Amino acid sequence: MRTEHYIEELLYRYNCVVIPAFGAFLTQKRAAQLDENTNTFTPPSKIVSFNQQVKSNDGLLVTYIATAEKSTYEVVLEALTKEVEHWNRMLKLGQNIKFGSVGELSLNQDDKIEFIPANKINYLTSSFGLSSVVASPVIREVLKEEVVTLEQEVPFIITPERRRETTFRPLLKYAAVALLAISTGLTGLRYYNTTIAMQEIAQQEAQEQISRSIQEATFFNTAPLELPSLSLDIIAKPASQEHFVIAGAFRIEKNANRKIEELKKEGYNASYAGVNKYGLHQVAYASFSEVNEGLKFLNKIKTTVSADAWMLSLK
Repeated sequence: MRTEHYIEELLYRYNCVVIPAFGAFLTQKRAAQLDENTNTFTPPSKIVSFNQQVKSNDGLLVTYIATAEKSTYEVVLEALTKEVEHWNRMLKLGQNIKFGSVGELSLNQDDKIEFIPANKINYLTSSFGLSSVVASPVIREVLKEEVVTLEQEVPFIITPERRRETTFRPLLKYAAVALLAISTGLTGLRYYNTTIAMQEIAQQEAQEQISRSIQEATFFNTAPLELPSLSLDIIAKPASQEHFVIAGAFRIEKNANRKIEELKKEGYNASYAGVNKYGLHQVAYASFSEVNEGLKFLNKIKTTVSADAWMLSLK
């Protein structure tokens, strides 16, 4: 089986891919980054990590492989169990396990699995086609210093013959500029005087119109009214619950509702988690907005209540 290939495909769609009796690959969104040392912009992406504590089979990986290879659930689960046993033997012998473009697993001195992500593929589908961009810094001041240096090194020399030839031309240029400025000033002065006169006439007519309107107006006793005070209750929008710790799935919705009532009587914040692709109604012990909180609660349920509990992530 090409287990590594199937894990890569599922990481595009889900935030948690569990390998039964081995561990789980988790993903978390990361915003766009700027490396100020290299002036490199990286697009939003998914950070991949590995959690050795999440081992319960949620059926996602096994069902996906069985569908892709047109096999049965039992056959794929048996083959995957043998592959996990082979991986554990490799780790105990000090060998590393490579999961394609996902990353590499190894065993440390404390017999804990360490994961080194490959960071070769961006599993965030909304960033498909985006790549890192390197921006070149602007060096305006450096160019200015180079121009000043060139002016100092290469002086401009005028010979006496050239000076006599070009003496009269600057005088003509300055005379033309002065004549243009005088004519422009006279024109602007006439325009300014005309504009001021028109503004004074318009203001006088406006004042007369206002005076006539005031004389013709009828005034009423307009005492100030006391308006009732208005109070607004601002209700904060709760964070979306996207991670569900599943207690069971039922073919009949009535049985699912009965299970929710039983869990609520036991003190759980039970809820309905929707219908899966097999048409089963899913019931959750509780729901969480953060994946880490959901995983902590899942481990607690698995050790104290039911080992068959698993987590569903809709994000």
